[in-house]
Amino acid sequence: MSILQSKHILLGVTGSIAAYKVVDLASKLTQAAAQVDVILTPAAEKFVSALTFESVTGRKAFTDADLWGGQAHVLHVGLGHSADLLVVAPCTANTLARLAHGLADNLLTITALAARCPILVAPAMDVGMYENTATQENVRLLTERGLIFAGPEEGRMASGLVGRGRFIEPGDLLGHIRLVLGRKGRLAGRRIVITAGGTREPLDPVRILTNLSSGKQGYALAQAALDNGAEVVLISTPTGLTPPVGARLVAASSAAEMQAAVLEQSAGADVLIMAAAVADFRPKRVAGDKLKKRDGPPVLELEATTDILLAVSKMGKPRPQIVIGFAAESRDLLENAAEKLKSKRLDMIAANDISAADSGFHVDTNRVTLLYADGHNEALPLISKSEVAEILLERSADLLENG
Repeated sequence: MSILQSKHILLGVTGSIAAYKVVDLASKLTQAAAQVDVILTPAAEKFVSALTFESVTGRKAFTDADLWGGQAHVLHVGLGHSADLLVVAPCTANTLARLAHGLADNLLTITALAARCPILVAPAMDVGMYENTATQENVRLLTERGLIFAGPEEGRMASGLVGRGRFIEPGDLLGHIRLVLGRKGRLAGRRIVITAGGTREPLDPVRILTNLSSGKQGYALAQAALDNGAEVVLISTPTGLTPPVGARLVAASSAAEMQAAVLEQSAGADVLIMAAAVADFRPKRVAGDKLKKRDGPPVLELEATTDILLAVSKMGKPRPQIVIGFAAESRDLLENAAEKLKSKRLDMIAANDISAADSGFHVDTNRVTLLYADGHNEALPLISKSEVAEILLERSADLLENG
């Protein structure tokens, strides 16, 4: 997660039972090479100790005892001015009210007043407390002042009640953190359309022709684009993967549905990245009823699907400024990729050998060669699909900036 590397994250923890979940968040941030400083309110210490956070971050966790220590007059200023982001999670109704009305009666709230960085708030409280007029007014005030809210979600509370007020899950909150940190990236203000997954072509109401694409590379590309500040449209087949926080998901299943979505969503886009594995063939006729075994093996007559990238190349003026394709090949990798690059008028193509066990489908690593329209190639070593995505988005930014 290069977006988090060396970032200074202030994590303010308040008195909610959901405080235990934030230990996992602090651990995830630290593992991503962020510098995490935790501030616990007195109520938070009733649920989880400072030592617990120190154990996962490797850094001192601050409490109100530090507010009255030898450096109290500068501690909140030092923390507030050095942070890239202040995350208050979980944020109780009490702390929400303090933030809204500028109260500074503990180390967390005085640091929030001193902070010069964005503030992300993840509320957690019972449904009646969240829906209370006073709380809703505080949310409105803080939103108007530029604070960013992540959640709360609907679900079952510790009280047994069901409604809105449940703390957002740590993995989703991590996505919101990345979204805030990346909003001024190289691709800020750019719209990027990315396709992912393998299309499904129906044989009958219950059977399909499909491929082994997992969608992992496409989803990694969407996250990398968000990390660079882009507005992201993710056109995806059913994959079982969770879309990155901030991406707008457009569902597609068949090649025809994928083409319709791509032509609609990519019109006027800055970049289109076709990472989906689109079927080349589909059944010429789809059975209206389930094919029965007793009737014997069916004879399948196939027909070619439409070529989406070729259709994009003929779009005319609303064509995306930059179009990038993928070539998943089992032989003649560079020759086939170069032909595809030229015939479909691409700006770049990422070629990978799907016969390799470490860079094919269903693995988290990839080894690709980037081929450019100007004739030069760039071979990448075996790296994670997330790293491939980060490099590809950097190259996309280069292509946009160089016109």
